[in-house]
Amino acid sequence: MATRITSRRAGGFTLIELLVALAIMALMATVGWQALAGMQTAMEVNQRHNDAVLTTEAGLNQWAADLDAVQDIPQTRSLEWDGRALRLTRRAPEAGAGARVVAWTRAERDGIAYWLRWQSGPVTTREGWQAAWATAAAWTQGAPTSATRGTEVRIVALTGWQLFFNRGGAWSNPLSSAGASAGTPETSAQPDGIRLILTLPPVHPLGGTLVRDWARPTLTGDAP
Repeated sequence: MATRITSRRAGGFTLIELLVALAIMALMATVGWQALAGMQTAMEVNQRHNDAVLTTEAGLNQWAADLDAVQDIPQTRSLEWDGRALRLTRRAPEAGAGARVVAWTRAERDGIAYWLRWQSGPVTTREGWQAAWATAAAWTQGAPTSATRGTEVRIVALTGWQLFFNRGGAWSNPLSSAGASAGTPETSAQPDGIRLILTLPPVHPLGGTLVRDWARPTLTGDAP
C-alpha cells in the first residue's frame, strides 16, 4: 500500500512576501510624506501672501492716517513733495506732544527698493521742527544715519511710485501745482486730494499698479 506524503506549510510569511510588504509600505510612506510636504509648502505660500497683503494694507492705512493728521503751523511747511519723497508735519498722536515730521519715500535697502516711512520724535518749537524737517530731507536724499535708520519702517518692496495732487477739481503733477513748488511761501496749502500710485513687483500677491485716493477731511463741496 502506497504511503501518501503530505507537507504542511508553517504559519507566517515567506521572505519574498515580507520584502513585497516592506516595499509597499515604503512607497506609501514616501507618497504620504510628499503629500504632507506639499500641504506644508502651500500653507507657507498662503501665509506669506496673506502677510504681504496685510502689511501693504497697514502701510496704506498709515499713509491715510498721516495725511488726515497734517497740521498747519505758522512759518512751517505742512506738506511737500520733491519728486522722490513726501514730507509732512502732522499732529502727534500723543495728547499734548506737539507735532511730528513724517517722510515717505522709495529707497534701496539691502539691494531691494522699498516703500519707506520715517518719523521724528515730538517737536514743540519751531527750532525743533526745522531740525526734524532737515533730518527728514537728509534721510530722503539718501543720507540716512544710524538714528534715522532705526526709526524707519520698511512697508513693502516697490518698483515705483507717483503722486498727483487735486486742486480746484483737477489732478496734476504736484511739482507743477500752485503752491507746491520750492519757490512758494513757507506755509504750503494742502491739496484737496492726493492720488497715490504704487507699482508693486510681480512677486507680490497684488503685483502691478495699486491706486489709492485720499481726500482732505475738512474739504467742503464735491470730493475730488
